[in-house]
Amino acid sequence: MPYTEVNNTTSFKLTLIAKKATAEPNLIFNALMHLLNETYLYECFCELKAHKAPGIDKRTLESYKEEEIKEAIKDTVAAMKAHTYQPEPVRRVFIKKANGKLRPLGIPTVMDKTLQLAVSKILEAIFEPAFLDLSYGFRPARDAHQALKAVDSMIMGEKVSYVIDADIKGFFDNVDHSWMIKCLKIKISDPNFLNLINKFLKAGAMIEGKFEATSKGTPQGGIISPLLANIYLHYVLDLWFNVKERKAIAGYAGLVRYADDFVIGVQYKHEAIKLLEDIKLRFAEFGLSLAEDKTRILEFGRFAKENSDKDDRGKPETFDFLGFTHYCGQTRDGRFALKHKTSRKKFNLAITAQNQWFKKIRNIDTLPNIWKILASKLRGHYQYYGISGNIKSTQNYYWEIINLAYKWMNRRSQKKTWNYEELNVYLKKHPLPQPRITYALYNT
Repeated sequence: MPYTEVNNTTSFKLTLIAKKATAEPNLIFNALMHLLNETYLYECFCELKAHKAPGIDKRTLESYKEEEIKEAIKDTVAAMKAHTYQPEPVRRVFIKKANGKLRPLGIPTVMDKTLQLAVSKILEAIFEPAFLDLSYGFRPARDAHQALKAVDSMIMGEKVSYVIDADIKGFFDNVDHSWMIKCLKIKISDPNFLNLINKFLKAGAMIEGKFEATSKGTPQGGIISPLLANIYLHYVLDLWFNVKERKAIAGYAGLVRYADDFVIGVQYKHEAIKLLEDIKLRFAEFGLSLAEDKTRILEFGRFAKENSDKDDRGKPETFDFLGFTHYCGQTRDGRFALKHKTSRKKFNLAITAQNQWFKKIRNIDTLPNIWKILASKLRGHYQYYGISGNIKSTQNYYWEIINLAYKWMNRRSQKKTWNYEELNVYLKKHPLPQPRITYALYNT
């Protein structure tokens, strides 16, 4: 393929856009729709993950033959050029949360997923250079472990005496569409491109065959939603905190955000109280609010234990962030140390999920296959929860899983499969992955 032809691809143009956005932070992009061409959309289709739930048209990725999807893409591009393209409503399903409440998910059609991925890549090229280091969720080369390390560094390395443990109430359900478009307009002036995003926001949802309009929110489950969330909170929270609030604070204040979850470390209590009130006012302006029952200011840090001991208050309070409970501990020689363990809620949720899996699979697969899948599940658990200092929680998880395996494998038939001695013999022949540290929090 000639060099000039390679330079005309959307992928190459996105690289140039990212470079421009980095070099010229105030640059506004006014022509983006032409990037959504047939070749680029087909590339995005090929990047979609397979074996995912279908949208309202009941079509899966695997159901499309190459020529069929190319024809569908051609029709979509033509509809966008004619300004007649309209995304399908998402298929609304509900997932049970740990607290028993239901979390709504919106599943787009394959064609809409393809277009959302294409738009997301363009948005990422434009906005990623502007995002601050304090945000970690759904960003390239960033993950939850880095966010945890940032919290650790903040509390261990800065003058933190209080933590604002905040929870945004129904964030994805309450994003204000007009403010979302205003945020996008800071860097994009292409009216057709902005209109396309607005159509995604207002596509609506089908719930048990009934259409429900969406006047606010961005559906969880859509490919574009995490990036739109980052853009929204970049302007509503991150930039505002960094540019305005920190300048008004005499002591230390630091923010770590992962998607819509965030914690703030503060030096002085009166400034923590003022900052929390300012956040509430700021959020109200943009259609958001904090969950009062899940938001608090707690004394936390190197002086918290000392003060608790003086006042006979027992152990200092703890807070949960990204599936871990963070608590005040100490090193072997008595110095303060921030400690982390798997949160009780996440631990119980993981055990419940494994229990349901064993119950479902015990009679529909062979023992060697069950053992192979179980090994993969354990490795996945260690990969996330195996951080420095959390070996005890991962060991407890391992033994809970062994007990579940013993329970359900003995229910594969009326005849008991194992006693514990036989289980141990099987484990020696077919060992499961042992708990291990997979992320060294303190020296990476």
